[in-house]
Amino acid sequence: MRPVQRIRYALSITGLLVAASLSGCGDDSGAAGPCAPSPNGTPITAAPASGSAAPTSRDLATNPEIASGYRSGMSAVHTTGYAVSTANSHATRAACEVLRAGGTAADALVTAQTVLGLTEPQASGLGGGAFLLYYDAEHETIQAYDGRETAPAEATENYLRWISDSDRTEPRPDARASGRSIGVPGVVRLLEAAHTEHGHTEWRELFEPAVALADRGFEISPRLAGQIADSAAELARDPAAAEYFLNPDGSPKPAGTVLTNPALSKTMNTVATEGAEAFYTGSIAEAIVAAAASGSGGRTPGLLSAADLDGYRAVERSPLCTGYREHEVCGMPGPSSGGITVAATLGILENFDIPGLLPERVDRNGGVPRAEAAHLIAEAERLAYADRDKYIADPDYIPLPGNTPDTLVNPDYLRDRAGLIDPARSMGTAQPGEFGPTTLGAGPQQPEHGTSHISVVDSYGNAAAMTTTVESAFGSFHMVDGFLLNNQLTDFATDPAGPDGAPVANRIEPGKRPRSSMSPTLVFERGADGAPGALTHVVGSPGGSVIIQFVVKTLIGMLDWGLDPQQAVSAVAFGAANTPVTNVGGEHPAIDSSADGAHDPLVTGLRERGHQVSVAPQTSGLSVLARDGETGWVGGADPRREGEVLGDTR
Repeated sequence: MRPVQRIRYALSITGLLVAASLSGCGDDSGAAGPCAPSPNGTPITAAPASGSAAPTSRDLATNPEIASGYRSGMSAVHTTGYAVSTANSHATRAACEVLRAGGTAADALVTAQTVLGLTEPQASGLGGGAFLLYYDAEHETIQAYDGRETAPAEATENYLRWISDSDRTEPRPDARASGRSIGVPGVVRLLEAAHTEHGHTEWRELFEPAVALADRGFEISPRLAGQIADSAAELARDPAAAEYFLNPDGSPKPAGTVLTNPALSKTMNTVATEGAEAFYTGSIAEAIVAAAASGSGGRTPGLLSAADLDGYRAVERSPLCTGYREHEVCGMPGPSSGGITVAATLGILENFDIPGLLPERVDRNGGVPRAEAAHLIAEAERLAYADRDKYIADPDYIPLPGNTPDTLVNPDYLRDRAGLIDPARSMGTAQPGEFGPTTLGAGPQQPEHGTSHISVVDSYGNAAAMTTTVESAFGSFHMVDGFLLNNQLTDFATDPAGPDGAPVANRIEPGKRPRSSMSPTLVFERGADGAPGALTHVVGSPGGSVIIQFVVKTLIGMLDWGLDPQQAVSAVAFGAANTPVTNVGGEHPAIDSSADGAHDPLVTGLRERGHQVSVAPQTSGLSVLARDGETGWVGGADPRREGEVLGDTR
């Protein structure tokens, strides 16, 4: 580890951020300077549910969070030397001020995450986990940090399936909202590990913006208000969550309500002063254990222990880097399936002339892919997901075929997989590849839910792509010391065996980390020796198991079709997991979703090729940065959420 020189802020940012939060933050003049926002696209909207009952019609596997409209006509943001993009404007602005004051990408991550946990609590927070790819420009190294949650030591293979061997009923009110879903949070350990190695600014100072905002208050945004309304019935089961998010009569607090969070302020002050150890031991850890074990509201208790928290460590793993045309694409290894599945999809597509199938009607909203291209991309994803579903899990428990991720992304293997694609007809459901005898079964795939993503490049050339989550919206609905606890363990397979009785790779085991689809991605020029050269792109998105599809469509948009980051992010969301259904985002203004897409050329073109097409709105939250000249950057934030890109704007 290199020695780190700590610096102090060159300017006070907390007063600026709090004042901006209470005044709406916007600069309607359109003028832009360092870390100064300006209007970009049409306003974000949300349609809160009426009453306290959450809708039941949304498929959480493909639409993990509420749709909140589409900001049409967004423009890419150009910066001179540093940039940050997150899914929430408060977090972007706080992190940008860290960069402006001379902080590193690792410093900015700490501030962005602490603010996100306050202002976007439905997606991430101190009670969740994360995956991080970090590029150290000075040493030209890429590091992968695994801050995924772990199962309790007392978890059995049926921990999520039933209450006990003598009471074979489902945890109440369901596995997700019970204490059984809560894993040991990992993001605080991850942030400390990355900051220790790559930070410049004092750890405690990085919490100041979030602490000040928690004390003074921030307005509930339209998107957060819609999500509170959508989840009001579940939030009401937890006394702390109900008091914070709901009115005394049980109705959801509306947009514009000013929330203060003194409990979270106290927690963050403790962690800022005493470090991550104060989160995993002592009073905070005791409160987490007590909340997981609570039976309030008729919830089945979990078996999380103080020893589980005390023993948690973030793990540094080897990033997975593979070639795609003239680029080197680096992603997370297991227990995230994102890096392997994105790489496998791109490796299959390298056998087709995707660059020759340019999108149509390209404008600020990115245009519409041709049906021929969308078909090939969706089929490649089906094949990649088939291998993901069967083989990928926590590598410390379940080895990959050949005991290496290289087996699943081998160019010769992927060339054979590409040969299975019929250019005229969808395969519907793909079969996984065969790698000799295996004891693994393939059971039903668990739906994954909401997350957030942070992309950062600092003035020193370092970069970070971190995807962070509490799993479902508001996690397990258990609130403790001002933050929500994850429901990450529901990413494990509920049934430990497949239909043939063979154990599934992603079954729950003590201390194991559940499989994820989070796909933080760094792209580099490919050097003459095949190794990564100059950094060119920083990419990632929330979206549950659909994250992989969002990242793939964005990479293809930039690398194959020459779209700028904002166009690639704004473009129609499309893709498929290993099911007969192909998603086409009906929220996009260029898609005619009326009559279930019956009059839309892309939808009808896919259906003619045998796809079952869903035109449900997609809820990506892509944050993308791309190199622009020698030192500059250009960024895009997803029009489907409330995020923005900021930096030393030019």
